[in-house]
Amino acid sequence: MNQAAMGNNATGQPFAHRDPTDGEMEQLRLLLSTFQDGSGQLTVREGTLPGWRDFERTVAEIAGGKAPEDKGVFDVLVPDAELPTQYVGLSGKMRMELRRVDRDGRVTIELSNSARKMWDALGESGITMADYTSRATEVGPALINLVKSWHLAASMYEAIPVSLDRSSYLALMWNKTTGQYQLFQFPLALPDPSELFWYFTTTAKGHLNGDDSLGGRVFEWYGESGGQLKYYPPSADALWQSPVFRLEPVPTSARRPLSDKAQNYFPELWRAATSA
Repeated sequence: MNQAAMGNNATGQPFAHRDPTDGEMEQLRLLLSTFQDGSGQLTVREGTLPGWRDFERTVAEIAGGKAPEDKGVFDVLVPDAELPTQYVGLSGKMRMELRRVDRDGRVTIELSNSARKMWDALGESGITMADYTSRATEVGPALINLVKSWHLAASMYEAIPVSLDRSSYLALMWNKTTGQYQLFQFPLALPDPSELFWYFTTTAKGHLNGDDSLGGRVFEWYGESGGQLKYYPPSADALWQSPVFRLEPVPTSARRPLSDKAQNYFPELWRAATSA
């Protein structure tokens, strides 16, 4: 969709049913900015920055959905604007990889770091740690099909259907050095693994690559060093992408310790607790 074309007449929830308007993106930027006050997940010398959980909560706020905050496939579930009896799922990903977008035009999405689940799935296919590096063309598709099976398993949430066709990945890339952020949205559907060239590198054991016909890296799997399965869709294939933005500086006076926050929320109880 063309974000500019949405204007101020957009209906339905952003991200789940349409691209966000300029105003909604500004809301997202400002909400993310609030996590610089000491409440953000990421600790930096100047204070804190928003982390992946903060990102999920912000998207849920903007999209009018809820963040289950469990280990499921979908980090935000939004009631479907067209079919209120089902959800649209958003899988939020946040990586400090904005420089890669500038370098080779690809976004970084970590699909999973559950090494045990992936090794179990390979074992069910008769692939073992003793021979897996010689079976790249079997390992790659098995891993991608495993992720697809997780999507199918997540097509119900609390007995309510989740529309997989309308669900997507939201990937927030950022650069710590420059303070820049950019948000991308991609379809939940993954590339056909049978159309990729799968091979193991000779320099790092357990490092599987899946390249497209032009030699572009589409997937990586680090089977024996963390278990991360990474997906690198081209930024040009995004359903939608934001302009690059920076967080709004938080006033120094807003950066207060937790004790100030408790005192502000519960003045009488805090006074009693500190004078006891």
